[in-house]
Amino acid sequence: MRLDVLVRAAAAAGEQTSRSQVLAALVTAAEVRPALIAELLHSYRQMPADALETDNARDDLPSVRSPGRTRTNR
Repeated sequence: MRLDVLVRAAAAAGEQTSRSQVLAALVTAAEVRPALIAELLHSYRQMPADALETDNARDDLPSVRSPGRTRTNR
């Protein structure tokens, strides 16, 4: 869900992008410092399950429909 919020934020800034492009941009921007990566992992693993709920509900970001097939509930 957080990746979807980042795609919506990019759209709000006028960028047309995909989840894979946002993820690739974040990966290439990451510093290759073992201690920093470890710190990021520890922080992520200790986050409460609802830590990002506020961002998921933001109404100031546009809706973005991802291209491709959609799943149907059967």
